[in-house]
Amino acid sequence: MWALSFNSYTDIPDKLLCSCIQHSDLTVDSEKHLCDAILLWLTAKTSKSEGWSSIDLCREIRRILLPLWFAAGKRRCCFFSKFADEATGDILCLARNPCMNLTDIIREGDLSQLRIRLAKYTQRLDVSGCPQITARLFLLSVLPSCGADSLLRKIIKKSSISHANSGKDGFHISQALGNVLTFEAVQELDISNCPFLCLESAIDCFSKSFPSLRTLRAAYFLNLKTKKLCQLVQKFPLLTNLDLSLDIDPVIPSQVSIVASSSVVATEGAAAFINIYNCHSAASLYYISRPLLSNIMTLALQGRTDISDSDLLNISEVCQSLTYVNINGCTSVTDDGISVMILKCKMLQSILACDTSFGNKSILVLCSGISSETQQSEKHSQLMAYKLLALHIGGCHGVTGKVLSKLMSGAVHLRSLCLREIQLVDEALYTLSGTSLEMLDVSDTKVSCAALSHVIRRNPDLKSLKSRGCRHLLQLESETKERKLYIPSYPPEELYSELGKSCKLEEIELGWGFSFFSLGALKPAIKTLRSLVVGLGGSLGHDGLKLLPTVSPMLETLILYFQVISDSTITDIIRTLPHLQFLALCYCFGDISSLSFTLKMPNLRNLKLERVTPWMTNEGLATLAENCANLVKLTLIGCKFLDSEAQAIISSGWPGLTSLHLEECGEITANGVGSLLECHALEGLVLRHNGPGIPRNFIIYAASKLPMLRKISLDTCDARDGDFDIPSFADRYFLSIVKIARCKLQKSTSDMQNMEARRTPVHKETLVLVWNSEKLTRTVVKERL
Repeated sequence: MWALSFNSYTDIPDKLLCSCIQHSDLTVDSEKHLCDAILLWLTAKTSKSEGWSSIDLCREIRRILLPLWFAAGKRRCCFFSKFADEATGDILCLARNPCMNLTDIIREGDLSQLRIRLAKYTQRLDVSGCPQITARLFLLSVLPSCGADSLLRKIIKKSSISHANSGKDGFHISQALGNVLTFEAVQELDISNCPFLCLESAIDCFSKSFPSLRTLRAAYFLNLKTKKLCQLVQKFPLLTNLDLSLDIDPVIPSQVSIVASSSVVATEGAAAFINIYNCHSAASLYYISRPLLSNIMTLALQGRTDISDSDLLNISEVCQSLTYVNINGCTSVTDDGISVMILKCKMLQSILACDTSFGNKSILVLCSGISSETQQSEKHSQLMAYKLLALHIGGCHGVTGKVLSKLMSGAVHLRSLCLREIQLVDEALYTLSGTSLEMLDVSDTKVSCAALSHVIRRNPDLKSLKSRGCRHLLQLESETKERKLYIPSYPPEELYSELGKSCKLEEIELGWGFSFFSLGALKPAIKTLRSLVVGLGGSLGHDGLKLLPTVSPMLETLILYFQVISDSTITDIIRTLPHLQFLALCYCFGDISSLSFTLKMPNLRNLKLERVTPWMTNEGLATLAENCANLVKLTLIGCKFLDSEAQAIISSGWPGLTSLHLEECGEITANGVGSLLECHALEGLVLRHNGPGIPRNFIIYAASKLPMLRKISLDTCDARDGDFDIPSFADRYFLSIVKIARCKLQKSTSDMQNMEARRTPVHKETLVLVWNSEKLTRTVVKERL
């Protein structure tokens, strides 16, 4: 992996490369890295290598251990197509029936392909995105090679009998814990998005094999009970970083209009069925009356709606060393609970609490003691606000301007600040006393140019600025007398001039007040820009888009809303931005045709075309698939000429897709949904207004066919039978979010003769189903989510 970072890597002789790959101390973070390294080497060769062919090299890859999205995506690669097909088939077979298939493989005597590549030098292990990974498979990798076969056969035989008798996986990992190997060098483990891995069962194996573990990433483990968290962290005495994030609940009370809401608690039987691959042993996590203090410093709980105030209190008592906490989207916690956690965790420096009930109580805890200007210098060093490095409270409407200003006056070391959707931020920005800010998000606020310029002038290290949706940046005078007295007139050009003089930006999101002339003023600041978003109210124009690749040649993300674009503009962007990975064209205007996408974009991973390509046909889609072969996320909205054959184009053109959004795309689903499910690695699927051919049981069927599927959004207009079956706890598989939008017929009194206009469906409401570790919440909202 070290050699791969050098340009001369592809000059390595065949025999040297192969001996390195076969060496017992070969150290790679993930099997996908070895696969990429071999592919790069093979691609660079102009003639056939002597002694070792591409087939020989492929055999050295443990294909069953590749992430599903990665293996599926390589099916279009000339060197790996057959290999990728076989790998995808094996992964799906093992994921859909892990107990029986592992038994069959061991019976055949082939264990090497199942052993995760671990060496005495391994420091980081990444098996994320692998649905085939189970606790049993992990055990195989940490048992000694000698004797592993016979020991595992005995354990699996017992677990198979237990499975047959109880209807669930009864595998007891504790039976083999005395035999596992220890890998002292392993400090980081990533098991995120491994839906069949029971964390509670595997945790004992990890604690025995990786005693020096410091970082554990375990995102998207929905069924991990939060009450087990405190016991989990005590299994790893050296653990300092823990990530247990989930997808954020789309129903944020402050952002939607809730019509009705109800909850259903999971019964013991349902919970047992959900955790069909979970296994609990005598050595599993258990309760202790007085938990020992842990060394956890960073904790990510984003999206966990099962976290309550009492959970925060327990975490605060066990994790008193916390310096970073992410509770974004944890909608069940209150301001009281957050303030208690802040009070108890004296070392907190970074608080990410967007879209929660974070409010004035929490702020007052952070800045308690600041009473007057003369006392600040004496008390700052004792305050948490003084030590604060990051504060993200976007969407927290319980925060008021005066209290926030008090906090800003004491947060002298703040580096990252998110005030998205917070009102009356001007006074807070004026009182911000620090000069170390690197990230500022004031999106959708009433911030003024003068206040924003004041912050920019004082913080030359600013690398990220987000100000989309800030209409007041376009106003030269304040709306009220109070604001007029406080904030002077300040044209937008001076704001961008200040940015150009002071900062070296890597990320910027702009809207109102941004123009081609602003781009000229920004030139010095955006030479190394990697992400640019231009939203409503901003206008780069044809000349600005033409100039953009010259001004910011390192761009990796380009998102444009409501811009005037043309074929030549898009072609220039594609041709001159070789590092572009994410391109979004949303509601843009101009003369765009299929000529815009005739150039190769091998590095592009995410493509959004929202109502900009209404002309797209199946042939145009096939051309797009040919030129953007490596996409993992695709959004198409408003492509009205596509039909059901487009499904096969998508599944064959992008077999490794993890996210697919098709809306108002002709008749794609008029004859049902078949080929799209050949994109086996899908984690998110949106199908809306594409033809009324989707069967009633589609949600449950798709979840059973797609082992990684967590989120699905449909519209009843596309239901063949008028509606969809709602999954129960038992048959939801790994779904955590289901959204079903409902429409009503549009009423028209202006033209009674036009029956088509009267039948036009318009959105009425959305039913949102969200599962967590404890319950299912059903919410009906007015918005289309």
